[in-house]
Amino acid sequence: MKPLIRLLALDIDGTLLNPTFQISSADLAALRRAHAAGVEIVLGTGRRHHFAFPVAEALGFDVWLISSNGAVTKSSRGELFHRELLPATVARRFVAHMTDFRPNMVLTFDVEGHGALVIESAETLNGSIQRWMEKNSEYIEAVVPIENALVIDPIQVMLCGPVARMQQAEAHLATADFLPEVTMLKTQYDARNLCILDLLTKQCSKGHALKRWAAHRGYRREEVMAIGDNYNDVEMLEFAGIPYIMGNACPELKSNGFRVTLGNDQSGVAAALEEMGI
Repeated sequence: MKPLIRLLALDIDGTLLNPTFQISSADLAALRRAHAAGVEIVLGTGRRHHFAFPVAEALGFDVWLISSNGAVTKSSRGELFHRELLPATVARRFVAHMTDFRPNMVLTFDVEGHGALVIESAETLNGSIQRWMEKNSEYIEAVVPIENALVIDPIQVMLCGPVARMQQAEAHLATADFLPEVTMLKTQYDARNLCILDLLTKQCSKGHALKRWAAHRGYRREEVMAIGDNYNDVEMLEFAGIPYIMGNACPELKSNGFRVTLGNDQSGVAAALEEMGI
């Protein structure tokens, strides 16, 4: 017998979205069938809520979104369930420690409109995440020095850039004395030579948020299915009783013991749901 699945947690980039940043017709049809069959669908993403909302809207039904890698859980209608902020004092220590990486740095705040995203300068970021910069341009504010924006607690601090540069950032971050007070999550796309490091408050991740939501809804782990493709999905996959990793994930993640579905260029979400009889 196939296990009863009551909750599906689904990553967005690299999982639900294909290489052209669209939801395939097969994936969309599969998710709508699952929803009609009574499976609750939650989107779990590194994107902030506002940037993830258009993807949720494209599904055609209301969902809850675990955004900013677990820091915010909010419905597509705007109802807030949970929010965890990074203390500004810790964020200041991070900025001071990572001062050589200021051109790669973005602060994210849980505010609407201009100032939701804060940078020092755009040049380096445009070289790595130009599409993201363009789509979020109305929310980006330049503040020099960037720590002057830390008058309230942010959601997170993000570093992004080429893989080799972010490996240097990881190594330097490993020497920081505040590491026990934070969570550092990585998202890496080797084909795009892009790595993103997200600094959040302690014990904040998609996995922690999914566990909290499942408990709130009364779901057992065995009734939770999760699909992801990247390092920032690991905690979510480890919590789920039925974890799937995408075929486009790196070999390291595909060797973690998760079930492997097709890639995001082959409607891997639909394939996983079909395999589970949904």
